[in-house]
Amino acid sequence: MTSSKVVDSPVGWVQDHIRAYVESNGQEGHIWRGVPTLLLTTTGRKSGELRRTALIYGRDGDDYVIVASKGGAPNNPLWFENLVAHPKVTIQVGAEIFDCISSTYEEHGSAGEHRQKVWDSLVAIWPGFAEYQIKTPRRIPLVRLKKVS
Repeated sequence: MTSSKVVDSPVGWVQDHIRAYVESNGQEGHIWRGVPTLLLTTTGRKSGELRRTALIYGRDGDDYVIVASKGGAPNNPLWFENLVAHPKVTIQVGAEIFDCISSTYEEHGSAGEHRQKVWDSLVAIWPGFAEYQIKTPRRIPLVRLKKVS
């Protein structure tokens, strides 16, 4: 990411989470309510600004996986729309910060059995994801974050 100014989530408690995560270099905030979280920085598809949010994550081998649930809302979260437009993102996991290329499981032809296995692993981490899927007619996207070497 080229710009150094990052705009954090407008949601108050998410801002607090991000601030604690950044100020403690991941010592606080990496584990939130007993689950692992990362900080995702995307490039705004309209503004071009760097935008950061905190998200629960899982793993699929060496890759990180996040869920575009938006609490079961009928539309995708804005961070998801941003990474579809600009797949190169930066994540912070604990103290480590690195670039990734994002893609959905559907893009990889992983919309079947493997996607279901990954989905189930994320629901095991945060059971609310299953409830969110029930609330919305859209299929909640799973996003793979592959570290750029």
